[in-house]
Amino acid sequence: MNTLNEIIEFKTSLPIRRKLASYSIVKLFQAGEVIQRENAYIKAIPIVSYGRIKVVRTDDEGREIFLYYIKAGESCIMSFLGGMYNETAKVKAIAEEETEIYFIPVNHIVPLIKEFPEWLEYIFRLYHKRFEELLEVVNALAFKKVDDRLLSLLKIKCEMEGKSTISVTHAQLASELGTARVVVSRLLKQMEDAGLVTLGRNKITLIEGN
Repeated sequence: MNTLNEIIEFKTSLPIRRKLASYSIVKLFQAGEVIQRENAYIKAIPIVSYGRIKVVRTDDEGREIFLYYIKAGESCIMSFLGGMYNETAKVKAIAEEETEIYFIPVNHIVPLIKEFPEWLEYIFRLYHKRFEELLEVVNALAFKKVDDRLLSLLKIKCEMEGKSTISVTHAQLASELGTARVVVSRLLKQMEDAGLVTLGRNKITLIEGN
């Protein structure tokens, strides 16, 4: 389980890597598959081996707001908290590409905390990162216009993909921003006219320097 070897808190602790490996249930998800549904009880904590998970929040009308990505070596802090207190999930997790996940049953969370300080350090680091990301989401919703949020989302996606051209539909972007597809299409056309992006069929290229 090479991913566990690369997690900074676990690098110098072979015992915790062995313990996590023995507890793990490995599952593979294809792009678009739902990994965790909202309001479902959390039975295991995910650690991403490879691939990427998109975490969203859905309102009563079915509209989604993008919150953050979970990448290789990372987990979902909300799963930790929900699993520890036997609560239902408050977010939905979706595989954005082929993704392999190690699932650690929730009954092992507290014993691991008591046995391995590095496990708690791992949780705290994730909590700090997710807290900052969620603050940015709140800030964007409260103070940024939709066009600024759209450009920020495109930058995040390009960074995740490691390239300037991404495959995404206007409807997908609208869903993640919690707005209408026609709004996104109009804004993307304005951004193309301004030289910020180049639009193709289900593809968007972010022009360097923006």
